[in-house]
Amino acid sequence: MTEDQILCSASKYTEKFYLNPKYSNLPQKIKDELKIALVIFTSEIGGIITLYFDDEGGLSIATDYEENDFLYDEIGSGLKVNQLRNEKRELFEQLEEYYELIGMLR
Repeated sequence: MTEDQILCSASKYTEKFYLNPKYSNLPQKIKDELKIALVIFTSEIGGIITLYFDDEGGLSIATDYEENDFLYDEIGSGLKVNQLRNEKRELFEQLEEYYELIGMLR
């Protein structure tokens, strides 16, 4: 994934949320919703979560953790990713449409 494809990320290790400046023109409500979802994920599961656009423009979710992080919940991660996809399906579809639109404007 390239920097342009990354929408946002959150890390339990740094306790920070990152929104790619390329997408700073998203409505504040959407930015807040993304931040809340990702911060909750990392507070419950640990590690790092990243939302990014794949090569076909679909919104994908990647998780990672540090090798020595024995508190990271690998099983819970998969379950929580599925829950996030289901709960945020409409938002993710809108973000995919947005990504496609901004790609056409260039």
